[in-house]
Amino acid sequence: MNKVLGIILGGGAGTRLYPLTKLRAKPAVPLAGKYRLIDIPISNCINSEILKIYVLTQFNSASLNRHVSRAYNFSGFSDGFVEVLAAQQTKENPDWFQGTADAVRQYIWLFDEWDIDEYIILSGDHLYRMDYSKFVEHHRKTNADITISVVPIDEKRAEAFGLMKIDDSGRITDFSEKPKGDALKQMAVDTSILGLNPEEAKEKPYIASMGIYVFKKEVLRKLLTENPDQTDFGKEVIPFAAKDHNIQAYLFKGYWEDIGTIEAFYDANLSLTNQPQPSFSFYDEKAPIYTRSRYLPPTKLLDSQVTQSIIGEGCIIKECRINHCVLGVRTRIETNCVVEDTLIMGADLYEPYSVRQAKLKDGGVPIGIGANSIVRRAIVDKNARIGQNVQIINKDRVEEANREDEGFLIRNGIVVVIKNASIADNTII
Repeated sequence: MNKVLGIILGGGAGTRLYPLTKLRAKPAVPLAGKYRLIDIPISNCINSEILKIYVLTQFNSASLNRHVSRAYNFSGFSDGFVEVLAAQQTKENPDWFQGTADAVRQYIWLFDEWDIDEYIILSGDHLYRMDYSKFVEHHRKTNADITISVVPIDEKRAEAFGLMKIDDSGRITDFSEKPKGDALKQMAVDTSILGLNPEEAKEKPYIASMGIYVFKKEVLRKLLTENPDQTDFGKEVIPFAAKDHNIQAYLFKGYWEDIGTIEAFYDANLSLTNQPQPSFSFYDEKAPIYTRSRYLPPTKLLDSQVTQSIIGEGCIIKECRINHCVLGVRTRIETNCVVEDTLIMGADLYEPYSVRQAKLKDGGVPIGIGANSIVRRAIVDKNARIGQNVQIINKDRVEEANREDEGFLIRNGIVVVIKNASIADNTII
């Protein structure tokens, strides 16, 4: 694997994940109480012994830079690295990144300097555990120019993905990017050729791209330099290359979730609390998910009832009821609160007792959730200040609302409290 260079695409502005991407790049969005989305592809690379990794980003990259530099420092241990490359304007490229392929094209001069045989191109907003060495081995064994990792999916989800057809040898013969209506139905195939049983094949008749690719080094360079007007891998570069390149499909059989929307992100986080078997497990000793070490104290629970929940380090939870929740690092919940079906991302700092008391005395709101509050079916971003006797329950069952000036939005019926927002005492949402 030392002949493979990892390239992780940070994605666009993350509008579908807004407001979680208001102040951070999409790969820097917190996940599962202590991680960030970027930790997933980086950890998969490290566990697959791919140790030369670039992360390409364009929007709000400060917190992503900070996280990567603190979490992934290989100096003194190997020649591996994880480096963030932000979009930049040059005489040759006066524009920002125009798409996934254009992002790689603008830095191809840097990637060319490495003595490698393949590039593995990954997305920064998926939740899955994958051994990329098997993916690369399949690519080499089939002598492919390009290999795409694919999953079988049902009709309901199919129109959100790039779909493809393959022949008996696994070679991809047809592409369609996010088709709808009749175009979607034309992309249905017998997925039993991927090894699914007849029942599974009937349930999932579409083959979807995971947006994860392995390219031969010279093939990628040729495609990007000879077709400068092509800016996206899934829509342009790969369909264009299909007619005269060997493009293979690699079936991924494990759990995989594209968490690019608020609803998908919320569901993926809360599904981690499932028992006996969560859809994705962070408890795999052979393939751990790495992140930044924070050296926080253990969580303190004072006379509280907690059921089916995940709680990060350094939390303080007093005399309250927590059910089906994910609580991030340094979360603070005061007495007599009820929190259910909620993702709380935690805080970047502790407020000293004296500061909290002074805020309360002056009518301010300390970081965390104040006494006697109820929070249900919500995402509470970092450093949010929720006052006393607050009810975040989506009382009117609103599906969509933009109340950013009041500190929250509603997406798919999920109330999202914005990072650093302050919700005053006695507020009812």
